[in-house]
Amino acid sequence: MTRYRPPAPKKSAYITPDGYAKLQAEQQALWQRRAEVTVALSEAAAEGDRSENAEYIYRKKELREIDRRIHYLQHRLPDLTVVSAQATDLTRIYFGAWVRVADEADKEMTYRIVGPDEFDPALGWISMDSPMARAMMKKTVDDEIQVETPSGVMVYYVLEVHYEPPVICV
Repeated sequence: MTRYRPPAPKKSAYITPDGYAKLQAEQQALWQRRAEVTVALSEAAAEGDRSENAEYIYRKKELREIDRRIHYLQHRLPDLTVVSAQATDLTRIYFGAWVRVADEADKEMTYRIVGPDEFDPALGWISMDSPMARAMMKKTVDDEIQVETPSGVMVYYVLEVHYEPPVICV
C-alpha cells in the first residue's frame, strides 16, 4: 500500500480584481501573524522541556500552517490573471457573470462565476471549474443547462444574466 496520490487537476488561473486584492491582503496579514507567532514560539521554547510544552507544540504547528499558506500564495499570485474587463456579449454567460437559474421544481438560485481561489458557496459564488459553471458557460437567457451530479442529471433554466452585483433592498 503506497501513500502516493495523483496530483490534483490544475486550477484555472483567472480571478476578479476584488479576489486578487483579498489574496494579497491575506498574504500581508499572514506575514504579520507569522511575526507574532515567531515571538510566541521563541518565548515558549525558552520555558524549558519542549517535549511536554503544549504552547511550544501548538506554536510550531501554527507556524507550519502559516508557512504552508504563505508558500501557496507566493506561488499562486504570480500565476493568476486578473480579469477586469467585462464580456463583450453581455447576454451570454462568461467569467464574472451573475446568473439566476431555476431548477425543475421552480426553485430559483443566483450564482456568480468566479475563479477557483475565490469561490464562496455562502455568497453563491461558484468556481469556473465546477460542473455547474462549466455547464453554464456561453448560455443565454431561456437556455436549458444539464449538470451531471452524483445523484443524476440535474436540469436548470437560465432566467437572468448580468455582470453587475444584484441590488439587495433591506
